[in-house]
Amino acid sequence: MNKYFKEYKWENIFEMIKNQKLEPKKCKEDFENRLVVITGATSGIGYETAKKYASCKANLLTINRNEEKSKKLCDEIIKIYNVKCNYLIADFSKLNNVKNVAKQLLELNQDIDVIIHNAGVYNTEKLITEDQMEMVFQTNYLSTFIINYIIKEKLSSQSSSRIIYVNSEAHRFAAWGLNFEDLFFEKQKYSGLKSYGYAKLAQLLSIIKFNEYFIGTNVTINAMHPGNVKTNSGQNNGEYYKLFKKYFIDSSARDLDISAEALYYLGVSKEVEKETAKFFNLTTIEVPAPPALDFEAAKILWEISKQLGEFQ
Repeated sequence: MNKYFKEYKWENIFEMIKNQKLEPKKCKEDFENRLVVITGATSGIGYETAKKYASCKANLLTINRNEEKSKKLCDEIIKIYNVKCNYLIADFSKLNNVKNVAKQLLELNQDIDVIIHNAGVYNTEKLITEDQMEMVFQTNYLSTFIINYIIKEKLSSQSSSRIIYVNSEAHRFAAWGLNFEDLFFEKQKYSGLKSYGYAKLAQLLSIIKFNEYFIGTNVTINAMHPGNVKTNSGQNNGEYYKLFKKYFIDSSARDLDISAEALYYLGVSKEVEKETAKFFNLTTIEVPAPPALDFEAAKILWEISKQLGEFQ
């Protein structure tokens, strides 16, 4: 019997299902001249979130793969909202890109008030990166770990900062936890749902250890499920997946603005300024799946992640 089996509670499952219909709480405070870093901001949740923060007078630094789209985004933000907008370029499936952009964040001569980890991919077939890792795990999880790890001292030295993962209820697809001996699906059968669940579960486990590091500071680190919203995620996959997404997933999807409102609330509202190491469904605290609360697994993952990121 799997060690997590007895830890699953029906009331938590029912609560998660009920929460899918919730609306996010809204924050009416401005965020004038504060710096917000958003990854994957040229489309989908990241794009709507960038506009939301800019409309509330925040300055933006976005991190994206495509320079042309990044420039177009910043031109739009500056023209419409009259705030500062800059960008950095990084492909999160390449470790050297991720480390370079993290070092640029480290060298900023201003505070990072909010950093939103939104960039990610969903693959129905296993792809291996040039770093010889499974792409979804590297892009969605390890890249976020590396950025946080490199800038953790900078954030700790600030008066405050909030780290937010755009996570997912899909972490529940890794129902029996991570297989630390086969994180890249070399032995077990690959599936898009399981690889995505692995990456999102890994994010939640990393929060445990980062939060431990940030004790005694005013840095908080949380994760949120953005709701079932219509994005272009998975468009790199085959026609069968695209049809399935169009007619089954997107048919009940909600507008992206609920995700943006939730991410603004979690990044700015004083009501959650002390909340840390929590999983939110939009803006409602929720109990994640038992594997996401396993401190021993978090310690193992932390050491593996340091090795993969080539940190001493």
